[in-house]
Amino acid sequence: MQLEIQNVSKKYNKNKYGLKDFSIHIEKGILGLLGPNGAGKSTLLKMIATVNKPTGGIICLNKNNILKDANYMRKQLGFLPQDFGVYPNLNAYEFLEYMAAIKGIGGKNLKDKIELLLEGLNLIEVANKSIGSYSGGMKQRIGIAQALLNDPKIVIFDEPTVGLDPEERVRFRNLISDLANDCIVILSSHIVSDIDTIADTIAVMKNGELLFHGNQKSIIKQLENKVFEKAIKKEELIDFKSKYKVVSTSRQDNQLLVRYISDIPLENSTMKTANLEDAYLNLTKAN
Repeated sequence: MQLEIQNVSKKYNKNKYGLKDFSIHIEKGILGLLGPNGAGKSTLLKMIATVNKPTGGIICLNKNNILKDANYMRKQLGFLPQDFGVYPNLNAYEFLEYMAAIKGIGGKNLKDKIELLLEGLNLIEVANKSIGSYSGGMKQRIGIAQALLNDPKIVIFDEPTVGLDPEERVRFRNLISDLANDCIVILSSHIVSDIDTIADTIAVMKNGELLFHGNQKSIIKQLENKVFEKAIKKEELIDFKSKYKVVSTSRQDNQLLVRYISDIPLENSTMKTANLEDAYLNLTKAN
């Protein structure tokens, strides 16, 4: 499986772009798509899913231009959009059977498939209740289930862990890891912890542009010997942020422990091992 996005742009008006000259090559495995809100992640994913069309560029799946043949993508696609909706009066079985019919999925194995998905997403106990009575996390899990109904070869999840508790997030990550052996999985989030434990490759976006694409080791290596921590007084924080790129702060007694990025450490600083969140914020956060 190969997904090729070549010089894709989405222009809304004379001065506003959702994407600008965006190019990336994606192969089998899990791509973690990171970027702040408004980076263009959802815009990109909707175009890959053939929901929206770009104003320029080409998108190809296995060398087939999906802008000319959208059905080629749709037959192989599982998609959970950020604004996924449900039918509140249906129970989980009814809803998934309905979604299967829309996707043209049937046969004697459909019920077994639905059972496996509901079990894998910890929804069996509530499967006969109306979806309208579900919590936000349960509805999100139903959304994940419908995306996997057709055994897709390319799976797109746009902010899939919104509303999921920590245990559900672990369950979701395990499910996605199993999927990635046979297909392309694109997992979009602005939460780094949703990405760093399972993604094979990372893509970082900001303002509709691609800032980085590669493996975690290579993006983290860019900050080798450049991440430090230092204790400062609370009243010094604003001035500190104006001079240094601050990754995070935490309280320590009556002071603040500031994690920051710099080529040259300040006095009384401690060097820290860089991680993916450091690297992501280094690319996307203004000085």
